[in-house]
Amino acid sequence: MQYSANTLENHWMPFTANRDFKTDPRLMVKGEGVYYWNHQGDRVLDGASGLFCCAAGHGRREIADAVAAQLRDMEYVPPFQFGHPSSFELANRLSRITPGDLNHVFFANSGSEAIDSALKIAMAYHRARGEAHRLRFVSRERAYHGVNLGGTSLSGLIKNREAFGAMVPGVLHLRHTWQAESRFTRGRPETGAELADDLQRFADLVGGGTIAACFVEPIAGSTGVLVPPKGYLERLREICDAHGILLVFDEVICGFGRTGKAFGADSFGVIPDVMTMAKAMTNGAQPMGAVAVSDRIHDTVVGAAPEHAIELFHGYTYSAHPAACAAGLATLDIYEGEGLFDRAAALSGRFLDRVFALADAPAVTDVRGYGLLAALDLAPEGGPGARGYEALKRLFAAGLLVKVTGDAIILAPPLIAEEAQIDEMGDILDKVVRGL
Repeated sequence: MQYSANTLENHWMPFTANRDFKTDPRLMVKGEGVYYWNHQGDRVLDGASGLFCCAAGHGRREIADAVAAQLRDMEYVPPFQFGHPSSFELANRLSRITPGDLNHVFFANSGSEAIDSALKIAMAYHRARGEAHRLRFVSRERAYHGVNLGGTSLSGLIKNREAFGAMVPGVLHLRHTWQAESRFTRGRPETGAELADDLQRFADLVGGGTIAACFVEPIAGSTGVLVPPKGYLERLREICDAHGILLVFDEVICGFGRTGKAFGADSFGVIPDVMTMAKAMTNGAQPMGAVAVSDRIHDTVVGAAPEHAIELFHGYTYSAHPAACAAGLATLDIYEGEGLFDRAAALSGRFLDRVFALADAPAVTDVRGYGLLAALDLAPEGGPGARGYEALKRLFAAGLLVKVTGDAIILAPPLIAEEAQIDEMGDILDKVVRGL
């Protein structure tokens, strides 16, 4: 079926060049395995796991059947003062794979909501322990923490901020970790741990006792896969501990096997106090996000309230939606039953080999990667982001879907990919990128 711009006009699409898209739409109508099919019947290799969501691939009947069965039994339960068994089961299952003592799970509906929930949980925790003056937050330049009020304020991507201002006051930004001298590093850069000392500088400037939490992605994903330097996350952990600051890991992209282990925290050996997750949590089959918190944080907030009182005045109408919980449980079954986290670790070498083979392409200025997550930086041409957008369109026309931020091509294939499909991805990249 052919689509005209008029047919598509009423949908104002997010993070999209709407006018250009509607003259030549990229519409997907089917997904199976590691492939999409577009509205013209062409097969497209999914090189981004559907925006990092579909780690177990597309068309997973196990998840669809679980969601359908739940909807037939019961489509909704109000999450305020009522519940249903599968939300407790999902929280229990998640607590088995979260690092350290992050044993308590608060459900939201997206990564953006999870971040704003984590902000409020941090403030509630400090208030409960008599430090309600801790209202400052620390994030990083080039960070992406969603698009709600709190997440936009934390984020450090200029185009996500400039039209909206700093909607939550008191946010300080560490320098990002990309360094010119570490270009074309495979894995963790050897230098750059000292960049974490910005957090100590902020503590010296405004008082460490005024900072509630420091938010970081273990690997800064949407900005272009900035892998943390060796010792960097460890140093952040030390500074947070010294000043009573909560360390929050945004694992919305890194979580559920992307780094070769359950979470980035596991891969890098640093345990946060709070962790947000979403995307691959339900394999993209249902909107869902969550915040996992330590026993200490949960017990402090809950224990500070009188008996029979609400402990945290926060939540969403669709928190722990039954269909989303069914999708989450079925997804965890797949990850465990098929050993997909270990599979990602085993596939990483072949994947990074193919991506780093483009290091000598004329348009490429940097390559970075870890696990099944990598990025290629392109030299700008025709204005910021123009070359990246052209690459996105050319790659799609050649049969490969990728994520692009500015002039960075971001790759995150499904964990179920075969080596032959990684090579297919590499061949398309090689042909298109070398022709830019």
